[in-house]
Amino acid sequence: MDTPAHPDHDLRPLLEQVRAAHRRQPPSYRQRMDDLARLGEVVRSHRDELVKAVSADFGRRSRHETLAADVMVTLDEIKYLRRKLRGWMRPERRGLNLAFLPARGEIRRMPLGVVGIVAPWNYPIQLALIPLADAIAAGNHVLVKPSEHTPRTSALLARLLAEAFPSERVTVVQGDAAVGAAFTRLPFDHLVFTGSTAVGRAVMAAAADHLTPLTLELGGKSPALVAPGYPVEQAADRIAAGKCFNAGQTCVAPDYVLVPRAQRDEFVRAYLASVRRRYPTLAANPDYTAVVNHRQANRLRDWLDDARDRGVSVIQYRPDSEAPPPGVEVIPPTVLLDPPDEAKVMQEEIFGPLLPVKSYDDHDAAIAYINGRDRPLAFYPFDRDRARLQRTLDAVVAGGVCVNDCLIQFGQHSLPVGGVGPSGMGEYHGHAGFLAFSKSMPVLYQSRLNGMSVFDPPFGKLADFVVKLFTR
Repeated sequence: MDTPAHPDHDLRPLLEQVRAAHRRQPPSYRQRMDDLARLGEVVRSHRDELVKAVSADFGRRSRHETLAADVMVTLDEIKYLRRKLRGWMRPERRGLNLAFLPARGEIRRMPLGVVGIVAPWNYPIQLALIPLADAIAAGNHVLVKPSEHTPRTSALLARLLAEAFPSERVTVVQGDAAVGAAFTRLPFDHLVFTGSTAVGRAVMAAAADHLTPLTLELGGKSPALVAPGYPVEQAADRIAAGKCFNAGQTCVAPDYVLVPRAQRDEFVRAYLASVRRRYPTLAANPDYTAVVNHRQANRLRDWLDDARDRGVSVIQYRPDSEAPPPGVEVIPPTVLLDPPDEAKVMQEEIFGPLLPVKSYDDHDAAIAYINGRDRPLAFYPFDRDRARLQRTLDAVVAGGVCVNDCLIQFGQHSLPVGGVGPSGMGEYHGHAGFLAFSKSMPVLYQSRLNGMSVFDPPFGKLADFVVKLFTR
């Protein structure tokens, strides 16, 4: 059901309606499997419509990037959930303390109730539908608030999900930032938010009024670290792939790179050569994604101006002189050489195709530099020295790590996605998503024959013996 918000943004009646339906009949295994199949069919049969809507919202979005990162990843997640769900739903036997035998224990995975999902604009399909799939697998009903910055995609998702699901199981709420703020103030049984750290703080404050459990995916400044001796061309090629995908508008994109000082210029040459091979043109190239809107493009331009004003060398890849089509905001892949930490480009997540390249003289000092900043959502070490790599992994705490490549950790079923500290909290994808939207409910089955009467007063010698035995 596509539900435009009431003028006063009172969404509580909608939530209560969906919650009441869940209490009447929580989804069974059969219902969950059917709903996941419906969701997969929505994506599969309307693939081309979804691709066109996303591209229209961006002004230009690479078709293959949408198919790979939005469509394929979502369908893969749904297939995995359907394959594993029966086993995940089985009660899990747990051993009990010796003193309480022959009682037995188990963990039952219970649905929480109603899950709210606030999805961002950068991957508007998968970042709405993967948490939706995980929540459905766990047996919940769901309200989804897609981004107002991708209105065509949001409207299409609303229509398609309304056709596939009864409104009491899945409902899409559309609206502007005020509607989004009202959405996050609802007393959900769990709330998922993907977006900036600044907005994440506001979401957390709103959820605190109801003690709503949260999954926050917030991004941050994810570093790449090229270790001494690692082939610079290979590192530059994989970092270029991660940075230019979706024009850098990816929460786990490499935000900046640390390179040994003696190899900095070689890295920059290799990086720009990799960009040139991937994108021989930019202005009208359908493979190069545009920045989503004028405001985001101007933010990136302002940050470049700030860097230049500070004397930073800025190298932009400009293979053609023609202007992009009207309404298409093209920001060229850009390298910034050793910007100071005070520069705007080093203060906040870039979320665009700008790459600060920072020189370092000592590998341990480079690790200390990373650890001196907020813990990132992703960390990309490039190193073939196993002992040194293990020391690096022991030293840096991040939401996730990909060694000798970028981005691909995000799409793995067995590896949860989640931040740490300012880059987020909680995790989902695969089994982690099923657990995130479930209550692990412990159950103890008392035996007909048991010794609990030993601890009924008045206490005697047998109680003294038992206490002495188990407190030695």
